[in-house]
This record gives sequence, C-alpha cells and structure tokens, in this order.
Amino acid sequence: MHWVLDLIFKEDQSRLRRGHGAQNMALVRRLAFNLLRAGRGRRSIKTARKVAGWDPQFLSTLIMPEAR
Repeated sequence: MHWVLDLIFKEDQSRLRRGHGAQNMALVRRLAFNLLRAGRGRRSIKTARKVAGWDPQFLSTLIMPEAR
C-alpha cells in the first residue's frame, strides 16, 4: 500500500512533518485511495483520480455511490 500511496499521491514528497498533520493527511490519502479503488471501474487509480478532479459528477459517484 505504501508504494501505491507514494506513486499516486506522492506521499514521500509531503512536507508535513510536525504535529498531527502528517497523520491526518495519511488518513485522508488512505480514505481517498479506498474510494477510488472501490469506484474506479476499469480505470487505473491514477486515471480515476484525474477524472475525479475534472468531472464533479464522477467525484460525486465516488463519494456517494448509489444503493445497490
């Protein structure tokens, strides 16, 4: 998981070092990773992250998936 977080979210380049900021952002990154992984379909995680940044509709489907 560390390799994926570093590759997709550039976690090793994060400048958060003091306090709880680094832990908080690690939690947010893991949450985002799990949302992307669950709702990406056939896209790669990196592509799904880009599309979520471009398309608010896709982002809303990632955050609030429809009931099955």
